[in-house]
Amino acid sequence: MTRLCANLSMLFREVDFPDRLAAAARAGFKAVECHFPYDYDRELLAELLHEHGLTQALFNLPAGDWGAGERGIACHPDRIGEFQDGVGLAIEYARALGCSRVNCLAGIAPSGADPYLLRSTLLDNLGYAAGKLAEADIGLLLEPINTRDVPGFQVCRTRQAMEIMDAVKSDNLSLQYDIYHMQIMEGDLACTIGNLIDRIGHIQLADNPGRHEPGTGEINFRFLLAHIDSLGYEGWIGCEYSPAGETGAGLEWAGPYL
Repeated sequence: MTRLCANLSMLFREVDFPDRLAAAARAGFKAVECHFPYDYDRELLAELLHEHGLTQALFNLPAGDWGAGERGIACHPDRIGEFQDGVGLAIEYARALGCSRVNCLAGIAPSGADPYLLRSTLLDNLGYAAGKLAEADIGLLLEPINTRDVPGFQVCRTRQAMEIMDAVKSDNLSLQYDIYHMQIMEGDLACTIGNLIDRIGHIQLADNPGRHEPGTGEINFRFLLAHIDSLGYEGWIGCEYSPAGETGAGLEWAGPYL
């Protein structure tokens, strides 16, 4: 059974962030995710989740200065302490919000950096995070991101992500598979998801091109969501897209799943 969750960093932006939880619940969502919850009081967010009967399905580890264009620091050799502090902060928020998974963004490779050092730093940071999160009963995810939208991103294909995960050798590290990013980078969505389903911990969606809601682009979501369901996937599928117009007006596609 397809279970959709609303990404509140991208949906319902017609209202302030705390009010998006109520908007998501009114639209029929049972779970939410977001990029980062850290600008908001975790007790307030926990109260709103409880009030509206919502599950916090996912958020990201702190990822540096997002407004300045940073997209993660896990591969940065000079920011290991900052990364480890971010893991601690994420655990505090995940515990307060009842969130069972957090995602790691590897980051954009610094210009001129030694690729071997970047990889070893990423492996060490993932191993550290996976261990600390396991102690708190929280799963860690690794997400490949397309390099058209984020040039230079350190992890950009599923095969690369799997090689990294194999090298980390942690039972607490799974793949976050974003349909939009992987349609751009490699296509062959149904086959890839089928091959990797046992190692996928979370899925996100948006259509391509444009990163808008399903039905606005080239991806056959009616087929793909049914295929994912047939594989026995029981996790959440995050609606991480930029609505082409007002959020509610573009949710007709989601009606059968809400």
